[in-house]
Amino acid sequence: MLKKTIKYPLILLCLFLGTLLAHAQNQREFLNINRADSIKNDGTDIQRVLGNVVMTQKEITIYCDSAYYNQKGNKSELFGKVRIENPKDTVTVTSFYADYNGNTQMAKLRDKVVFVKAGTTLYTDFLDYNRRSGVADYFNFGKVVDSTNVLTSQTGRYQTQEEKITFTDNVILVNPEYTLKSNKLYYFTVPKIVETEGLTNIRSEKGDELNAKKGSYYDTQNKQFRFYEGDVENETSRVTGDELFYDENKKYYEGQDNVSIYNKERNIEVFGDVGKYWEEKKYSEVFGNALVQKYFEADTMYMTADTLISKDSEAAENRHMLAFPNTRMIKGEMSGRADSTVYVYADSTIYLYGDPLLWNNKSQISADSIHFLIANEDIDRAFLKDNAFAITTDTIANYNQIKGREMIGYFSDGDMDKLEVEGNGESLYFALENDTTLQGTNSLLCGKIIMYFENGNVAKINHTINPEASFTPPHMLNEENTKLEGFVWRAEERPTMKMIMDWRRPIEQPQNPQNLFNEPNIRLPYPDEDEVQQIIDEWAKSKEKEEK
Repeated sequence: MLKKTIKYPLILLCLFLGTLLAHAQNQREFLNINRADSIKNDGTDIQRVLGNVVMTQKEITIYCDSAYYNQKGNKSELFGKVRIENPKDTVTVTSFYADYNGNTQMAKLRDKVVFVKAGTTLYTDFLDYNRRSGVADYFNFGKVVDSTNVLTSQTGRYQTQEEKITFTDNVILVNPEYTLKSNKLYYFTVPKIVETEGLTNIRSEKGDELNAKKGSYYDTQNKQFRFYEGDVENETSRVTGDELFYDENKKYYEGQDNVSIYNKERNIEVFGDVGKYWEEKKYSEVFGNALVQKYFEADTMYMTADTLISKDSEAAENRHMLAFPNTRMIKGEMSGRADSTVYVYADSTIYLYGDPLLWNNKSQISADSIHFLIANEDIDRAFLKDNAFAITTDTIANYNQIKGREMIGYFSDGDMDKLEVEGNGESLYFALENDTTLQGTNSLLCGKIIMYFENGNVAKINHTINPEASFTPPHMLNEENTKLEGFVWRAEERPTMKMIMDWRRPIEQPQNPQNLFNEPNIRLPYPDEDEVQQIIDEWAKSKEKEEK
């Protein structure tokens, strides 16, 4: 019983070792000489193979002019018009020298290497190709060419099984319409898709610039780009965003987070959480804490809203911007609010709808609808229609009031200097002595009233068309006779720059951002193997001289 117990494990062990040995022999695929004009053997393990050499290893075929063949080591050095073909993975590679190891299936190719797979060709002088893994590495400059693009870099890795090439250091992609620069780029050869890491810069033949700080995605066939912390700039506009998508065929931009769209022709910039822009239509939509900055020479006009829609056009009547809801705006001493706002670019007129209010210096004006005109980069006139009401505080905090069907406010240097009331005019004016002592109130009913201002204070009132006036001394003043019907002082709603910046504070863009196109295209090649040996020899000689 003991012998039988020992016998069976020994048999199993022998079978296991036999299987391993067979597997190991199977794994070692020998490199064989199929053809040559002559073979010379000097008595060592190395044979000199000359003339029209053909070698095979499983599915690959190797051609060369001559070779040193080591059958025992299962490797060979190849010289002169070297060509390695593998029809199974559609790879053909040529060079003028190669060191091929049949055990590792590694080919080290040197001097005018051309690596071809399907429609993609790689050119370099130094290439290590692992036939087993399908990975080819170049490390002293390489160029990849296909039907669409030319890509170059200092170093790179071609993973043929994944149809992927990784380019590193001084990467340049050129196609008929764009040139791209980066320091790390992944190119997927079949769909012709590019992905980059880090700083990426693109310039088109038309002069458009596309940049990314944190990498990009580029579909070279469909001409679609995606940038991370990117911007796109052309002759008429500049679009930025934390994530930016651009479809060149449709001339369409879409941004996510910290989006800005700058119209150079109108000198106006829009910010928001999400932005969309159609370049050919000159139409944009911005959502989420949207902010407009209209740049004038002297100052900037700010406007906020939940949503902003802007339309530019060759036709003047179609140029406008719509902001809604909850719009707030500031320009110099003038500020305003409304449910919605329309800015007509053609004549620089701004329309306020939905409970509109304007404040200027010490004045508040309201109406069912308000629009005002900007001329010479400053507010020129304000038009109030239906239930117009103007309130101005004086030096001792009284409220001078004027109301009517329609009003026109005239401005000079950003301050209101005249207010005309047309139809059902009614005013309440506090008379002061030396701007400090209240003398009483003047009340006036009239078809037309004109009020003049100096330094934000009421200086004079003119009236026409059957005026009805009355005076109330100070001791008779009360809550009822010091306010016209409809009076509401709403100063707490007046927008401030703090409110604007709390709504959205635009991210400041660097003035001179790093751009790889501004850096010289300098390539410092690695020395070849002969040059390295020469350097070593010269160093050894110099050391010998020092020792003597």
